[in-house]
Amino acid sequence: MPAEERCLVMGVVNVTPDSFSDGGQWFDEDAAIRHGLELVRQGADIVDVGGESTRPGAARVSLEEELARVVPVIRALDREGVPVSVDTMRAEVAQAAVEAGAKLVNDVSGGLADHGMARVVAAAGVPYVVMHWRGHSHDMESRAVYADVVTEVREELAKRVDLVLAEGVPENQIVLDPGLGFAKHPEHNWSLLAGMDRLAELGYPLLIGASRKRFLGRLLPGPDGTPRPFSRSDDATAAVTALAARAGAWCVRVHRVGPNADAVRVAAAWTRGGSR
Repeated sequence: MPAEERCLVMGVVNVTPDSFSDGGQWFDEDAAIRHGLELVRQGADIVDVGGESTRPGAARVSLEEELARVVPVIRALDREGVPVSVDTMRAEVAQAAVEAGAKLVNDVSGGLADHGMARVVAAAGVPYVVMHWRGHSHDMESRAVYADVVTEVREELAKRVDLVLAEGVPENQIVLDPGLGFAKHPEHNWSLLAGMDRLAELGYPLLIGASRKRFLGRLLPGPDGTPRPFSRSDDATAAVTALAARAGAWCVRVHRVGPNADAVRVAAAWTRGGSR
């Protein structure tokens, strides 16, 4: 991946009825397209379109349903000149999305859910986000067992990279994602954020997806101890974004773009100031 002057901002468009973060607000095709365009106006560098919820406990949708959800939205946004990525675990969806104009494939399973994914990405010649993943949403909570989460995530990502490279994906197409919230308890997420430098030693750009995730709400409960709702975790998300960008993240994936676009620019100015 080319070096960037600042951390990129990836805005999220969930074309799903059951997303944890927005409750299906953008499930309608026209609403999803309008939202994608609005995210660009707010400062998104790329818009990530997904048609399958990966929240804990979510059931999978059919291939046909996922295609019907994402392809028209990707095609419409591409016609408007929007850089689009597709959030999918299926090789067939990735292929159709690239043909519709997607410029990046964001696979939360890192190729484990569909072993044809790496070959599709290699043939398409687009960047590939390989996320740390231990299993589908219905049982991933039971897999959140680590002795040393940073070491284990790093080792498991390294193994995924070796297999992706063996399938023909060039090194310069690979981006890594530590998979915050996926088979991770809150303490695991914080350790991974604090250990970004060790993950970066693998030699690949890092994408950080902390936006509105449960561990932020649990950090900031109300007076009665109730975790903060997802939709009220945007300020905390922006704080994570600034710190992750300062720590060298290549990209952050967020739901509310404006404050996070500001955060990465602050981090970039801070970094430039410190290098003088």
